[in-house]
Amino acid sequence: MKTASVLCVMKRVCLLMVLVKWVSANSEGDALFALKKSLIDPDHVLESWDPNLVNPCTYFHITCNADNHVTRIDLGNTNLSGHLVPDLGKLEHLQYLELYKNNIQGVIPRELGNLKSLISLDLYNNNISGTIPAELGKLKSLVFLRLNNNQLTGRIPRDLTKASSLKVVDVSSNNLCGTIPTSGVFEHIPLENFENNPRLEGPELLGLATYDTNC
Repeated sequence: MKTASVLCVMKRVCLLMVLVKWVSANSEGDALFALKKSLIDPDHVLESWDPNLVNPCTYFHITCNADNHVTRIDLGNTNLSGHLVPDLGKLEHLQYLELYKNNIQGVIPRELGNLKSLISLDLYNNNISGTIPAELGKLKSLVFLRLNNNQLTGRIPRDLTKASSLKVVDVSSNNLCGTIPTSGVFEHIPLENFENNPRLEGPELLGLATYDTNC
């Protein structure tokens, strides 16, 4: 009887683990399908993104880890247009979001600040507008932040100086304003990574330059 009880418990635990993995994969698949619906895809690069498939790891341009969690989206230079979606913030294991050299419009969702595993955010060479979300400063694993050649406006959020892993920041060729941060990780970012922002001034001299200058 004891053996039967132990086997019953083990089966329940295994079933629970399977259900947890299924729910997680399904949630990630929903997030990716929401992105697909928001994009215009003339070359059909997202054709394999079928919402009826339980596991999104079978999608082209998607990489997963050993636990079948989405870790990478590779859609750079794929002739996509449309806009990003807040649902991307649900991909909590995502490390690389590569959407550079497309014609994506709209704003950067502040929900991307939930991507605690994100290492690289590459949105350069698009037509993205709006401001840089301050929530990106919460990304402690972020190393590469490339937003250059877009239509971004507003200030460079000081919250980004708290992203301790940042090594590369490029916001050149936008329409940013205010002053260039010099504290934290920005101490070592070359000035050329801020060029071609007509209303951006700096680098700021703490105590001497007004943060709101020209904004």
